[in-house]
Amino acid sequence: MSAAAMIACLALASASAQQMPDPSQINGKAIPAPELGNSVITVRVVRQNIGNNVPRQTVKITQGSVSRTAISDDQGRAEFKDLPAGSNWRAETTVDGETLMSDPFTVPAAGGLRVILVAGLAQAAEQKRADEAKALEEPAVKGTVVFGGDTRLLMQFRDDALQVFYVLDIVNNARNRVDIGGPLIIDLPSNSAGAGTLEGSSPSATVNGSRLTIVGPFAPGTTQVQLGYQLRYDSPNLTFEQKWPAAMQQVTVGVQKVGNLTVSSPQFLQTRDLSTDDGAVFIIGSGAALPAGGTLQVNLANLPIASPLPRYIALSLAALVIGLGVWLSVSTGKQSRDDLRALTTRRDALLRELEELEKRRRSGNIGGERYTTRRQRLMSDLEEIYGELDDAGQGPQGGGEGIAA
Repeated sequence: MSAAAMIACLALASASAQQMPDPSQINGKAIPAPELGNSVITVRVVRQNIGNNVPRQTVKITQGSVSRTAISDDQGRAEFKDLPAGSNWRAETTVDGETLMSDPFTVPAAGGLRVILVAGLAQAAEQKRADEAKALEEPAVKGTVVFGGDTRLLMQFRDDALQVFYVLDIVNNARNRVDIGGPLIIDLPSNSAGAGTLEGSSPSATVNGSRLTIVGPFAPGTTQVQLGYQLRYDSPNLTFEQKWPAAMQQVTVGVQKVGNLTVSSPQFLQTRDLSTDDGAVFIIGSGAALPAGGTLQVNLANLPIASPLPRYIALSLAALVIGLGVWLSVSTGKQSRDDLRALTTRRDALLRELEELEKRRRSGNIGGERYTTRRQRLMSDLEEIYGELDDAGQGPQGGGEGIAA
């Protein structure tokens, strides 16, 4: 599952817990609803914000050439029943000339689904930009910010590593920009690695090592920052701790459920399981507010952990190969030096023997075929030795040829 999909998953979890998530993040998404009857789908239609319901709205769901329609009630919900389990559908409606369409969804075998369609998102975004531009013209005032109710943490396992994602909604409830007296700084856990901001984050957020810095002043409304990093661990039990520099209005944490993994926290008031469309299950923990300077603690037990044996074997083999290479290098070098020394010693002995043979010929002590045979053997041995010395870059530098001539 991608980071964006996981973030949307937690946004939907927040919506089902009667919070007020960013409508743009949940628009068109389907959330499992075990509290509904089997094969029941509800499609809720709202304008710009959750709670601004659109009643008596015609909603259609389609599967290929097959379609069904229903009318939304006072809560903006249109209900569809008795849909075949495993069938794929898409919901749509038109509000004030704007066509709204959901992502495709599959009817679960048990329980139902809730889908939400939000009209007027473009107009809301444009109004937000206009309000922010107007606020930027006003001088910043001293004040505080909080981590809003849509702030949430998500932990997912990928390739035997624990990936952690923060979705931070930094809320300024004032009408003007707020100067909090410096940047908002979050120091990540000491066992974090590879931290970086994700697409959609405010450009005022930067990461340096394990420190996240968000520079103010903060505009009215929400400044969103999304962050991801890897949390390193080497045992099946892990305590995650994160200190928050500003108050946190609501604790929401999602952890992918793998094997016998269990999750607990002193800050959790309740936990529940949430299944995603691709079959992944997340344990969603939620709790009350944390004060500025408070620490969120999450205890993870029975974490999946790969055996270190293959890594140790690989490291041992690598060390063995390196050691063998060094030994061979040293041994080969020593052997080469010994061979060179033996060649030069043999060469010098043959040269002395050849010189002595020439002296004996000139004095008449040897001659004829005996001299010729002896000289040819010495010359043949010298040529062989000089060939080997040439290969080693140690050929004659003059002198030897004169004696042999």
